Amino acid sequence: MKKYLLLLLLIPFLTKLSAQSDSLPVIKWKHNFQTGINLNQSSFSDNWKGGGVNSYAAGWFLNHVGTRESDKWALRSDLQMALGFLENQGDKARKNSDRIFYDFKAGYKLNSKWNFFGSVNFLTQFIEGYDSKLKSKVNETKDSLISNLFAPAYLTSSFGMEYKPVPFLQMRFGVGTLRQTFVLDEKIANAQLYGLKNPGDKVRNQAVLQYVVNFDKELVKNINLKWRYMVNFDYFNASKPNAFVHIFNANLTLKATKYISTNVAFNLIKDYDQDKNIQFSQVLALGVMYQYNRQ
Repeated sequence: MKKYLLLLLLIPFLTKLSAQSDSLPVIKWKHNFQTGINLNQSSFSDNWKGGGVNSYAAGWFLNHVGTRESDKWALRSDLQMALGFLENQGDKARKNSDRIFYDFKAGYKLNSKWNFFGSVNFLTQFIEGYDSKLKSKVNETKDSLISNLFAPAYLTSSFGMEYKPVPFLQMRFGVGTLRQTFVLDEKIANAQLYGLKNPGDKVRNQAVLQYVVNFDKELVKNINLKWRYMVNFDYFNASKPNAFVHIFNANLTLKATKYISTNVAFNLIKDYDQDKNIQFSQVLALGVMYQYNRQ
């Protein structure tokens, strides 16, 4: 009986709350989704005097950005995936792209340009990677296995301040950042790659200062440029060569028609724990792309 009396007393309050909530604007996620397949092929007759090797390349990519904003909060979800292969006649197929990246950020608005933010991002790859120049590290008889799914994988949790001067440019200052490196493939972990100190270690934790710049803009109609630069500074290795890690990724998309596009991807990494020198990759591809936008 008491339960029914309590429900009767609450009905006026619940009715008023429902009426107020109906008057509030419904804030929905805005989505930008792209996926596509890229194919490249070249062939030459046996008597082709100009020289050349028969080859083909195939690749797949998927990008999704979701945003949601209210008076006080700004949420952003960014997913990037790519996998591609290149094969020259007489050689086995090799990867020319392999990436899984996800970043989620929640920002509390202090004013029109500054937010207090918290974020989590994750980076790894789909399949095994080999390097013929490192045979002694893992296996003496074949190309060395140097990477795999979750080997390495990077999980970075950060909080700090974000500056957003214009809608297509954001800068983050992550004063409190934990960067975790996971190497879950036992062979790679035992080779002590990616900054692991002892055989058998599979996780490395670093407290870092992080700075991130995100740029995403349609330069002109049907031409979009998206790039991201991130630098991590290890608080506890300030005087060592591996104190800084620099990562730069850029993607330029040119839509020829509704479904045909050209894509240029560029990646640059300066990570002493991976290699003392700068690593870079570049892929140019023509293919079919499907795009979906919901505002």
